[in-house]
Amino acid sequence: MQLRAYLLSTILSLLPFAVMAGGGHNHDHGHSHSHTPVNQATAKTKASKIVAAFVKRKKLDKSWDGISASSVEKKVFKGNPEWVAVFVNKNITDTKKQNLYVFMTLGGDYIAANFTGK
Repeated sequence: MQLRAYLLSTILSLLPFAVMAGGGHNHDHGHSHSHTPVNQATAKTKASKIVAAFVKRKKLDKSWDGISASSVEKKVFKGNPEWVAVFVNKNITDTKKQNLYVFMTLGGDYIAANFTGK
């Protein structure tokens, strides 16, 4: 069981943890960015696709696949509004890593993901 937890922690440590949502930071990762705000349902769908991509690239354990966001809310970080989707995976033994936060622009573009929500 400890080996599984170690491997899971190692895999999850590969997630991009930096949430640099403040102005002056370039979040362009070669993707086209939408400046038109999306609604909550679309933000939830986009966040689910982001999590699925992490699973596919083995950045997240496969137990995250198919988990729906428990909440999707607009929040303000450093003066900038963003969508924050929260995914809860009770199959993860480390309680500090059971909640995954996915941050997106209001247009639904990926910014970052982490386990702290900050």
